Amino acid sequence: MSDLLPSVLVLGGGPDDERAVSLQSAAGVAAALRSTGATVHEATIDRPTIAELRAMPGDVVFPVLHGAFGEGGPLQDLLDELGRPYVGCGPSAARVAMDKIATKLHGAALGIATKPACVLNIRDGECPLPLPVVVKPVHDGSSVGLHLCRDRAGWDAAHRAASADIASRPGRAYMIEPLVEGRELTVGVLERGQGLAALPLIEIVAASGVYDYAAKYERDDTRYSIRPRLPAGAAERCERAAVTLARAIGVRHLCRVDFLLDRAGEPWLLEINTMPGFTAHSLVPMGAAGAGMEMPALCAHLVRAAAGRLANV
Repeated sequence: MSDLLPSVLVLGGGPDDERAVSLQSAAGVAAALRSTGATVHEATIDRPTIAELRAMPGDVVFPVLHGAFGEGGPLQDLLDELGRPYVGCGPSAARVAMDKIATKLHGAALGIATKPACVLNIRDGECPLPLPVVVKPVHDGSSVGLHLCRDRAGWDAAHRAASADIASRPGRAYMIEPLVEGRELTVGVLERGQGLAALPLIEIVAASGVYDYAAKYERDDTRYSIRPRLPAGAAERCERAAVTLARAIGVRHLCRVDFLLDRAGEPWLLEINTMPGFTAHSLVPMGAAGAGMEMPALCAHLVRAAAGRLANV
């Protein structure tokens, strides 16, 4: 197998709320690949047509988009039609993973602990679950639209905000799940020669106490701990659950699976992300570095995986 990478088309942008993060991630991927000597073509897209994609150069596509269009199936439909290999999930797995309730149902069916959830009914002002709860969009990431409701006033404010958002964007859905107070954990999953394998677990400690959009991408006081000290068996349970869920959904190449560890030491599944961030604050590059694979090597590894040229490592 030659070490020379195929030329890569790095896509960033998209029409979703996470466009700004996508542009940062795409720039990071492009820079990392160029540092390996690869030929890289960059394109900022919105909702491209198949003709527009065909006009873009590159043997392998690295679509570094976050959100329902770019990460959740529609772009993957176009990339399948384009016929070039691309990094990340195919359309079916992308759609399941983008749907947080579908993800939780898959996890529950696999015996992975996850809290019950329901869809927000904007016509009903009462919360169907005991407070405290979390209200968030079903098909978004990066904590976009996240509301923590510890009391009735918090619930009412979240209901108003979500209702207004849904009214302005018909078809948008929000969900409700119990609020788990505890430690925020995440596990990156990477395709190796033998299949999907877990990267080192990371604990996230947000200075504000909430790992929201600002803590993820704007603040510099969020702390990260690779292989933190946890109750006996907790890390292994999260890593095993992450790989099991990714395989069941049909993830390929990479993903990140998020958990909350409650005060009794029980990990609870939150969600799965099939195109995690590649910014300076991003967790999959951090986990890969903890396993000895820095950002350029990680991005080159993913291109080789997409091209079917992955070494048995």
